[in-house]
Amino acid sequence: MSKAKIVVVGAGLIGLSTAVYISDSIPNCSVSVMADRFSPHTTSDVAAGMLIPHLYSGTPVDQQKQWFRETFDHLLSICNSPEASEAGIHLVSGWQIFKDIPEEEMPFWSDVVLAFRSMTEKELKKFPQHKYGQAFTTLKCDCPSYLIWLEKRLKENGGQVHARKIEDLWELHRDFDIVVNCSGIGSRKLTEDLEIYPIRGQVLKVHAPWIKHFIRDGDGLTYIYPGIHNVTLGGIREKDNWNLSPDPIISKNIFDRCSALEPSLRTAENIKVRVGLRPSRSAVRVQKEVLTHQREKLLVVHNYGHGGGGFSIHRGTAKEATQLVKECLETLAIPGCKAKL
Repeated sequence: MSKAKIVVVGAGLIGLSTAVYISDSIPNCSVSVMADRFSPHTTSDVAAGMLIPHLYSGTPVDQQKQWFRETFDHLLSICNSPEASEAGIHLVSGWQIFKDIPEEEMPFWSDVVLAFRSMTEKELKKFPQHKYGQAFTTLKCDCPSYLIWLEKRLKENGGQVHARKIEDLWELHRDFDIVVNCSGIGSRKLTEDLEIYPIRGQVLKVHAPWIKHFIRDGDGLTYIYPGIHNVTLGGIREKDNWNLSPDPIISKNIFDRCSALEPSLRTAENIKVRVGLRPSRSAVRVQKEVLTHQREKLLVVHNYGHGGGGFSIHRGTAKEATQLVKECLETLAIPGCKAKL
């Protein structure tokens, strides 16, 4: 019986999670991942890994909420399993604080996270410059651990990974039936999609094991996210900046802003600086496309453009991309490849 050959381009969070979902859901297919960079050298490795959704102006809010709920529930099930430590997933409680009362006191995702409520006056005394706050419990991924765990899952399902830089999706035409494009910012070149652009981020990873609660300013620029091995301090958003070199002035600014919210951070040690380019777009692109070239066709499923919100919705978009792969397989009429969705 012939197997459908599926290749996923990109080995960051979106690529690996999509490859795992495909290999879990579609029997009798071979799944390969191709990328020029793997963990710990991907953009996803720089991310804080917090499940707090970003708003995509070009994607319906109902769709975003569905993606977030599917992702949160999936990771919560891992968090409640023996796999939690290896996957690097844990619950973390904390506060999102605002200098002015926001228009929406109940964000669209408030009933997905755990124990969402308004902060008490006593809690707000910790942040005298802020007038309002929200307290809740969410999930956090230790990014390198999670990526390694996903790759392990893929290989257990029979999937393969290959280190190879793809310059053109047509390179894969003769060896694969379907190409799944999860190349992030690389899609600007691979698909000539000028809607995707980088938003440069810079964070500090510090040793401060006494920090147990997250703190996030409502504008999303200043945040303190405690993880398993370190605390992530951020951040910065610089649109269309491709520079991957750390900026010491920005690092000092981040450290000062975070220390203003949590003064004990002044004694944090082992400070490391990381820089990444968020692959940003007004709408996440989860879409199928048929490319044509000299009477030949190439079936492509796109899943990219998650910006800084990939960890919050990655499982949901992987599920939707897998559904599109299933639809492509039906047009190819390859036997034994009906998806279990």
